[in-house]
Amino acid sequence: MATKDITHAIFAINPTAIFKIDGEPIYENIEWQDGTAPISKSDLDTKLVEIQTAEDAAVAQKATDKANAKAKLIAGEALTEA
Repeated sequence: MATKDITHAIFAINPTAIFKIDGEPIYENIEWQDGTAPISKSDLDTKLVEIQTAEDAAVAQKATDKANAKAKLIAGEALTEA
């Protein structure tokens, strides 16, 4: 599982955001540029949780699909697209 940082949340909320981060990728180090409207820390934190939850679900689904495929192969059943 890859950990997403604040840049992923920024671009998920505003794909055209222009900003610079000096140092560690934390809210306090964001410098919004070229008139980009600042995104609140709470909105970024919420989006980070959403992104990580979706990524975790995708990883879990892939593991489930792999286990199901293996079980079907062992049982001699046809595989589905998933």
